[in-house]
Amino acid sequence: MPTLDLDTHPDDTKPDGTTADGTRLDADLTAERAHLDTSRAALRRMRERAEALFSTGDQVAGDAYAAETLGRTLARRVAELADDPTTPLFFGRLDFAGTPHPEEAALAEAGRTKAASAEASRTEAAGRDAASATTTHEATSTSTSTSTSTSTSTSTSDHDGHRYHVGRRHVTDEHGEPLVLDWRAPVSRSFYRASARDPQGVTVRRRFGFSNGVLTSFEDERLDRGEELGTTSRILTAEIERPRVGPMRDIVATIQPEQDELVRADLADSICVQGAPGTGKTAVGLHRAAYLLYLHRERLRRAGVLIVGPNRAFLSYIAAVLPALGEVEVEQATVEELISRVPVRAVEAPAVAALKHDARMARVLHRAVQAQIGTPTESITVSDGSFRWRIGLEPLHRIVEETRREGLPYGTGRERVRARVVSLLQRQAEARRAESPSDAWLRRMGRCRPVVDFLDAVWPALTPEGLVYGLLSDPARLAAAADGLLRDTEQALLVWAKPARTAKATRWTAADAVLVDEAAGLLERPSGFGHVVVDEAQDLSPMQCRAIGRRSEHGSVTLLGDLAQGTAPWAATDWRESLAHLGKPDAVVVPLTVGFRVPAAVVAFANLLLPALAVDVPPAESLRRDGGLDVRTVTDLTSATVAEVHAALAHDGSVGVIAADDAVDGLRAALAAAGVATATADDVTAAERVTLVPATLVKGLEYDHVVVVEPAAIVAAEPRGLHRLYVVLTRAVSRLSVLHSEPLPPPLLAEAAE
Repeated sequence: MPTLDLDTHPDDTKPDGTTADGTRLDADLTAERAHLDTSRAALRRMRERAEALFSTGDQVAGDAYAAETLGRTLARRVAELADDPTTPLFFGRLDFAGTPHPEEAALAEAGRTKAASAEASRTEAAGRDAASATTTHEATSTSTSTSTSTSTSTSTSDHDGHRYHVGRRHVTDEHGEPLVLDWRAPVSRSFYRASARDPQGVTVRRRFGFSNGVLTSFEDERLDRGEELGTTSRILTAEIERPRVGPMRDIVATIQPEQDELVRADLADSICVQGAPGTGKTAVGLHRAAYLLYLHRERLRRAGVLIVGPNRAFLSYIAAVLPALGEVEVEQATVEELISRVPVRAVEAPAVAALKHDARMARVLHRAVQAQIGTPTESITVSDGSFRWRIGLEPLHRIVEETRREGLPYGTGRERVRARVVSLLQRQAEARRAESPSDAWLRRMGRCRPVVDFLDAVWPALTPEGLVYGLLSDPARLAAAADGLLRDTEQALLVWAKPARTAKATRWTAADAVLVDEAAGLLERPSGFGHVVVDEAQDLSPMQCRAIGRRSEHGSVTLLGDLAQGTAPWAATDWRESLAHLGKPDAVVVPLTVGFRVPAAVVAFANLLLPALAVDVPPAESLRRDGGLDVRTVTDLTSATVAEVHAALAHDGSVGVIAADDAVDGLRAALAAAGVATATADDVTAAERVTLVPATLVKGLEYDHVVVVEPAAIVAAEPRGLHRLYVVLTRAVSRLSVLHSEPLPPPLLAEAAE
């Protein structure tokens, strides 16, 4: 199993492929470096061509609209072709059957005799020339395919004799032939799925090691000989364990088969990933978005892709992943930003907020809307010059009832009633005048006073804010809508003691905003997305799930989360319930339990909390046997924290200090006094290696070394404090230090005693 490792002195390499002392590097590594240089030069040419087209786009477009559209397209293309010299263009290579391997070529060379015929030499040379070919027309069509199929439509024999470099994006030479295949191309699937048991036509899978963009090593798996490294691959392990500073990185080089299966799920399929800490569920969701954009680019460019995260700190942390994969047009938002129809300027009691997030409130609001629909009480008479048109009670009753039964959004229903009334007027006018009225006449009839008065009586205009304001400021109206749904005590919690004079003057709370969005969904259809990725979904309330569901009604969803990490008062305990509220009850729930980043000792320590969390999830496992866990009782928490941070800075990577929210300011001041500058959780590009994070904001973030300060205080700060502590303890990807002066929470005491 050939391996070449030059990580210890990659910077000693000269352009001619020799080291400082004149030793010739392995010829294969030199060839791979040359291919990397060629690929980077080709990518640069692709970008320069796109930039040139962008600068002349207004000259070739037919009109202003076409010029604007072309300009946006070319600007997006330029951004997609950006190259980061510290990030390798390719990370792997596939050799299919019939592709000579360097090891075999060397053995053949050594075994040749001096008496070998010239014809044999010419044959061998021709074989080497054939082996150097990197692609064929079939590979080109495969790599650029936008077919909706998620499986390779060609047999593996179609690739026999060919070698493909697999990378983050498609790179072609000046003739349009690919130098690097996009990891999302169908043929690239074999890089993640091929095994010794099922080689899929692959004879050799090669992984490359890099240091700051410099190719320093490679590792071959001879699948045709039954050789397979799997997770014991040194390069794979090194990439997973590489110190992380700054934003989250993509995982295209390390995707595992079970992750790849989820990433390549069909666009029509909604899936839910129950992922234990460190299993890569967030990366799976982001890479699925990138994969779907590759496979269904035009469709999703029109419909849009949305990433929903728990807070801005988390969204900042993951923001660089999709652009690194060439995807620059994906919208990101928190749930609060998604439903921000009203300004949030007030807070309320947790019990009131929890009630407003209850799924029953959707039925209360629906009843409140339906209660606005009235019954016609008199006919309509409309003056039209010398004519008078009349519509009797019976047809008016029929119009209202038919529209009600159609179940349209309320605002659409109002316009449907208007249109049907005008249609009856039109019939009378056509019968009397023997001609069809003009469009202007139809519009005038729809706005005339008798028609508008009728509409206001039987189907009055509503606004989402006005509906919620009327419900929460009027006990009688709330009682009518909530009868049989909410108890009297619950209704009393909801009614405002001193309502504002108008909806516009109301100081809305975050939970009110959820109700207003639900009301808006009853009145009008919100714009939707072709695919929505929702991370940390275990903290979504039923009403928040409904808000997201309205925006993915005709699209699919990737739901990501861990029930054990639910910290909201309304946190989910069953994914089936969440999926039902999202409108995706048939979505499959897939567990990911094997982690690759959080060390096994840390996972085992955090798993001690699981029995106390009252959720039915399998315990996390970890393949990482490195890393460290240090749980210590200290007398001076602040001094111990400062000392621990200094010790952590002696290692590579990021340092996260996590404490109860009310302890953060004091710790920041102490660290600053000790000469340690700290960043905030939402500043992922900060130069500081140390980030001080309140426990309530750490969800989804990761640090190489985590220092947890006083677990008991974190638990005591909120009703679901043990769940919050479980989140906190699983943020470390190399080392975890737990400092405490108060006793540890009971579930952790057994480990501490050991």
